[in-house]
Amino acid sequence: MGSTSDWPTMEHAARTLEDFGLAWEAEVVSAHRTPDKLYSYAESARSRGLKCIIAGAGGAAHLPGMTAAITDLPVLGVPVESKALKGMDSLLSIVQMPGGIPTATFAIGKAGAINAALFAVSMIAGEDPALLEKLEAFRRNQRDTVKAAELPPLTDA
Repeated sequence: MGSTSDWPTMEHAARTLEDFGLAWEAEVVSAHRTPDKLYSYAESARSRGLKCIIAGAGGAAHLPGMTAAITDLPVLGVPVESKALKGMDSLLSIVQMPGGIPTATFAIGKAGAINAALFAVSMIAGEDPALLEKLEAFRRNQRDTVKAAELPPLTDA
């Protein structure tokens, strides 16, 4: 993530990966304040065993795109909600990558962090039958929960 202030959003990605039993790491790497750290982190990611990078950033949100420019691993961008523009600035910064530098972009905030982690699980599950079973069970549980949902009766107002 680009800043420690992004952790309340990005911890949802970490928790989701944890729930699936996947190893993960969290690091503050700012595209603007620590470009050398960004370069070494992204350049060494594959050799350190990473399968993808979930990069969360707010405001100008250059971290996901710059990471994608450095590594050939899939980069999953999570726009972090900003105070000034409620995360629209972050979303547009991440989603508007030029052709040739792909960066997957998810929803602003918590939902985006969770979905980025689930997307990572889906990518990795193609090579891991046990993880695929966990993902299938997760999806079955979601379907069953919706199917079992009942609305409360109308109350007198």
